[in-house]
Amino acid sequence: MDRRTFMKISAGSIFGGLLLSCAENKAGENEAMGNPERQLAKIGFQLYSIRFLLEKDFQGILSTVAKAGYKELEFHDYFGNTPADVRKMIDDLGVTSPSVHVSIDRLRNNLSEEIENAATMGQKFMVCPWLSEDQRTADGYKALIASLNEAGEACQKAGIQLAYHNHDFEFFPLEDGALPMDLILAQTDADKVKIELDLYWIRKAGHDALAYFEKHPGRFPLCHVKDMDAEGNMVDVGAGVIDFAEIFAKSEQAGLKHYIAEYDNPEDPVATVKNCYNYLEKLRF
Repeated sequence: MDRRTFMKISAGSIFGGLLLSCAENKAGENEAMGNPERQLAKIGFQLYSIRFLLEKDFQGILSTVAKAGYKELEFHDYFGNTPADVRKMIDDLGVTSPSVHVSIDRLRNNLSEEIENAATMGQKFMVCPWLSEDQRTADGYKALIASLNEAGEACQKAGIQLAYHNHDFEFFPLEDGALPMDLILAQTDADKVKIELDLYWIRKAGHDALAYFEKHPGRFPLCHVKDMDAEGNMVDVGAGVIDFAEIFAKSEQAGLKHYIAEYDNPEDPVATVKNCYNYLEKLRF
């Protein structure tokens, strides 16, 4: 090998090494910061937050939410539209619907229809969102757990994951001191029944989401991202005191895959849609 050839090979090796080092550093930065494209694809919006607007202009408001940046929509009602028509609307907007809220009565009495609707919409999660006050007794929760296990098995056979969404009352002790949320987690099949954890309501009840992630790893594939001010009032995501970055840092432990913004009764719904997204898209999770 002559000197000129040796110098070319040496220079190439050094340059190649620099490129590899830069690529490794960049990969490390991306890993530390999270994957923005993956992150943005997971930010969803619970349309219950803007239900009064949807009653007036369903398709137009869906477009408003999509234009704000959201890639996922969680439905609770189709406002007189068929699931097939709604599926076409969201396909045209370039968004998906991974989940839907279905009442416990519908899960008990109309599950086959709801499974068919979810299949039409391409939804992979069906969420029981609420238990009426008259059912919040020891017997009522026992019946709920039985219904969730039964519906969860049917949903699983159809390729759908059942989940339960909490409020604060699942953390109010029953007569024997047991917490309904603990009963639900302990007595439902962990594979057939997951939890959509509402981060506002668990905090409102004085409990810690991270403690539940640690005790029940992998049980929380979805969460409702709601914020709280210092007085305990609901506010736009990012305008309150909940440390979402700390919570989302435990996403792998929790099993979190979908982050769904919500604000039950916003004063300015359209502003809330935008504010919540603008805050969440800056987080890395």
